Amino acid sequence: MYRYDLFDQQITEERVAQFRDQVQRRLSGDLAEDDFRVLRLQNGVYMQVHAYMMRLAVPYGMLSGKQMRMFAHIARKYDRGYGHFTTRQNIQFNWLKLQDTPNILADLATVEMHANQTSGSCIRNITSDELAGVAQDELIDPRPYAELLRQWSTFHPEFAFLPRKFKFSVTGAMQDRAAIEINDIGLQVLKNVDGQVGFRVLVGGGLGRTPVIGTEISAFVPWQHIITFVESIIRVYNEFGRRDNLYKARIKILVKTIGIDEFRRQVETEWKLSKDGPNTLTQVELDRVTACFSVPAYEKLPEVDASVVSLQRQNKSFANWLKRNVKPHKIAGYAAVELSLKRTGAAPGDALAAQMDAAADLADRFSFGELRITHMQNLVLADVKQSDLIALWTEAKRSGFATPNIGLLTDIICCPGGDFCSLANARSITLAKAVDERFNDIDFLQDIGEIDLNISGCVNACAHHHVGHIGILGVDKSGEEWYQVSIGGSKGSPANIGKIIGRSFHFAQIPEVVARLLQVYVSERHDGERFIDTVRRTGIDPFVEFVYAAPVPEDEKLLMPDYDLIKQGTPYDTPYYSPRF
Repeated sequence: MYRYDLFDQQITEERVAQFRDQVQRRLSGDLAEDDFRVLRLQNGVYMQVHAYMMRLAVPYGMLSGKQMRMFAHIARKYDRGYGHFTTRQNIQFNWLKLQDTPNILADLATVEMHANQTSGSCIRNITSDELAGVAQDELIDPRPYAELLRQWSTFHPEFAFLPRKFKFSVTGAMQDRAAIEINDIGLQVLKNVDGQVGFRVLVGGGLGRTPVIGTEISAFVPWQHIITFVESIIRVYNEFGRRDNLYKARIKILVKTIGIDEFRRQVETEWKLSKDGPNTLTQVELDRVTACFSVPAYEKLPEVDASVVSLQRQNKSFANWLKRNVKPHKIAGYAAVELSLKRTGAAPGDALAAQMDAAADLADRFSFGELRITHMQNLVLADVKQSDLIALWTEAKRSGFATPNIGLLTDIICCPGGDFCSLANARSITLAKAVDERFNDIDFLQDIGEIDLNISGCVNACAHHHVGHIGILGVDKSGEEWYQVSIGGSKGSPANIGKIIGRSFHFAQIPEVVARLLQVYVSERHDGERFIDTVRRTGIDPFVEFVYAAPVPEDEKLLMPDYDLIKQGTPYDTPYYSPRF
């Protein structure tokens, strides 16, 4: 993973001193909140419902065991013993005192970390594929390019006060695990027909109040020119993006308003002025950054470990874990392992301080001391020997990381919602727990197969509900919590925005609504067909008709649909689990 050089360390420490002075002036009353707000936001500090929240940066989702232990330290010393991993591959702490935030930044600086630009109208933390560098379908490792973009964008004076926040995502794989189509700028590293390395560039993606899938602005930009090209995009946005309306200030609105052809023309006109300028990348610069990434000392190992195969045949729990949580690796004899943060009874994405320490220990023991944070709010050990899988599984169970539900219904993406966030209309975490409890049967989950369930507490869509196979959005009705449901969204290639199925539901109705959606899927699906595939084939009408066929009870918690009957493919017009149907 990337290691700081002297300049990185110096600028981080200077930032800490600067923010400490700003906080002291705010606490003494010398700095008004209106003036302080922009300063604290660019250091990742928010005012929430109960306390201050701080979002710490984890560039492209990579961190060391030492850095994870620092998160555990912060959780214990400054928070209430836990942290929340986000869909931007960062971590948030929700119970902080303002006077402690400079000390948190100072502690972070000792392990080469910061909270720079994790909020504010600037270029945010750059995200990437959690399997970058190890994925079998990867064409080019995107991490050095992500780091070059991070260094270029950090404290960029021209882009410190954009019309609105700005998000990048970078991938180098064939499968889009980085969700590049729903970012302001999405980048895919690839090679053209001549074998030259460059970028496919998407622009104008984003969710929130106006969900939009990004549009290709260039099929191929040579890697040497990627910074000058994206700089030209942001310059056009900075000049013409709306500043009179917060809800229409994102680049997606500008692109949709003037059209991609006119936007492309303006970008290319701007690019002519800088294409071969000082920000043109050189091989020397790329090599400098690449050298800052440590390369694991891989061993030559057998492709398959006999003890793993044997236990897989004998132990169903281990077999389920291998199927859901273990991913193929480009190096023979190794695997990438996803540690689930979606155990029953816990908020999705939350980790206790003890779990953070345990994750760091697992990284040191099994994965060259390195961890990754995923867009799905889980953790990844990217370089695990096949021969260590049994020992890792045993240890992961002790720490609550071995739930075999990666990619399944209870692998829920969830924002903090009304339990913490001052912007939220409704609770997200509490609802996620209710859904998880309703469907907490691993055989049922395995039979239903891959389903992305995303829950956002407001239209800001921090949990990406628009691109969930099932998306749930908290809405306010006369001061009460209600939830709007959509289906058919997806975040990978191709990305799609889900369609709202109808009027909203009360909190207590949602688990039953999900059950009805699943019942239609089980009846309608073809062999091997995922939920999203069935929705694409049939459209949403069969789901809408059944969900609204009879009132969904608000005042009782029905039992989970009977697994044996689901396996038999019981038609969804037959009432097999509720007398109300």
